[in-house]
Amino acid sequence: MTDRYELINREEGHYPISSMCRWSRVSKSGYYSWRDRPQSQTAIRREELAIIIKDVFEDSDGTYGYRRIQVILERRGVRADGATIRAIMRDLGLQAAGPRAKVRTTVPAEDLDERSDLLRQDFTANEPGKKLCGDIPPQAGGAPSYVRTWAGFIYLATVLDC
Repeated sequence: MTDRYELINREEGHYPISSMCRWSRVSKSGYYSWRDRPQSQTAIRREELAIIIKDVFEDSDGTYGYRRIQVILERRGVRADGATIRAIMRDLGLQAAGPRAKVRTTVPAEDLDERSDLLRQDFTANEPGKKLCGDIPPQAGGAPSYVRTWAGFIYLATVLDC
């Protein structure tokens, strides 16, 4: 019934109420009773929680889920069940950013120890084009530099003419 009453309430200025009640098969007195009823304490509490939850979510830059938000609310002295917080977040369209899957970008060769160092760490050359060195420079944190593209990952490799 509430859905019908809400529809009638939304369209109240566009169509006569008596016609909408007849089309929806509800009584006019039932609609007016629903419309004029004061808001329940539960609905008021949910509206207050929604404001606080949205504030905490925005402060976290959209990263906090319902569990972290529940902890923040408890620290502020606001008690709320996790299911209630989750439902309010769903109603508000708030979805926490999930962790990204870790991408393995390099696989070391099995025969790495058997390969010889042809330059023996001597990077000097008498003329250009005699010794070329390649490397995949690391990013901050030591991970290899790669660029995400539509086709996948492309590594940033450098070639130096010693």
